[in-house]
Amino acid sequence: MGVSTDAILAYGYDLGGGDEWKVREVDEYGGLLPGPAGWVPDPETEEDYDLIELAERRLLDVSGFTETYEDGRDGYFGREREAKEALGVEFETYCSDEYPMFVLAAKVHTVRRGYVADVGEFIAAADEATRQEWDAKLASAVAALGVTPVQEKPKWLLVSYWG
Repeated sequence: MGVSTDAILAYGYDLGGGDEWKVREVDEYGGLLPGPAGWVPDPETEEDYDLIELAERRLLDVSGFTETYEDGRDGYFGREREAKEALGVEFETYCSDEYPMFVLAAKVHTVRRGYVADVGEFIAAADEATRQEWDAKLASAVAALGVTPVQEKPKWLLVSYWG
């Protein structure tokens, strides 16, 4: 089993992670605060949770997809996949498995170790109308999450992942 060392080109917001969240809703140590949207647990009372899983659930709930796996209906995973695709945004992990950080992205291109990609091709394919659509979806997502990225507006970000 090898270690992946990927380059990731994403259009969106760098949210950071761990003790370095890059949103305005952080505590004095850089940790994400429980916010008015209600999806971030209070770290004083809850210990074991996956923030990105909770954020995805929040976005799905706001979009109207409130079904859960526990509901036990056949075909759940297909419906969930379709609902996530309809959101038009996703969380992409960067940095490492041991210290994950996150981008909230409308578009992601991953280049695996040993391969080359023409990033100009990706960027050129995102014309003004496409970027405006992505910007609107990203704005809806950060509003639903109740977070304010410190990054002024969405942009192309090049990050790396080791894990």
